[in-house]
Amino acid sequence: MGKKKEWISMIVGFLGAMLGLYGVVAFNQFVLMSLPLGMRMVCMPLVYWLIALIPIIATIVNKDKLVDYGFCKSKIGLQIFVGVLVGIAMSFILTLIPHLAGFGEFVDSGKRYKYLWQFIYEFFYCIFAIAFVEEFVFRGFLYEKIKRIGQKDMIAIIGSSVLFGIFHLFSGNIVQMFMTACIGVFFCFCRLKVKNCSTLSLIIGHGIYDVLQCR
Repeated sequence: MGKKKEWISMIVGFLGAMLGLYGVVAFNQFVLMSLPLGMRMVCMPLVYWLIALIPIIATIVNKDKLVDYGFCKSKIGLQIFVGVLVGIAMSFILTLIPHLAGFGEFVDSGKRYKYLWQFIYEFFYCIFAIAFVEEFVFRGFLYEKIKRIGQKDMIAIIGSSVLFGIFHLFSGNIVQMFMTACIGVFFCFCRLKVKNCSTLSLIIGHGIYDVLQCR
């Protein structure tokens, strides 16, 4: 009965995240650009949280705790420091080196920062919207659900990372989905193997990596 409940929670959570993603894509495509700049800046991070809405509801219904999802109250400063190191390492390996090797077009997200405020806003958006939502859903909620079902970390790593790749269906091709799944595996191993690397660390690392995907 316990595993059946976890299966239902996992499926509902993932489908809810995909439905939320569809809502985000639709909003960005049909509504966002018709709004004034200030309203767009407010709406973008708020709307992105639609992706986490169903997983959050499932978390409350199941009475799960954030500690179950890899969050920790102790050594917050060290967790943030580890997250910064993870983000810098990823940016060096997956962004800087490809650019230096002449393959920048394959890792360039298209971001162009002309003004400092653009970088600051993008940093805020990447940390508190994209990274927070995706790490909560995939390395937190879904990872824990799959682990409870499969009883092994490796099953949770593979399962949550495959779903992370599928989640990027709307924003890329098969190769990009595969690479995203590999990034998910890397994040999982960081949380498991790196000392003081929590889900908060992954949020920081993920956000830094995303905001530095530019040239």
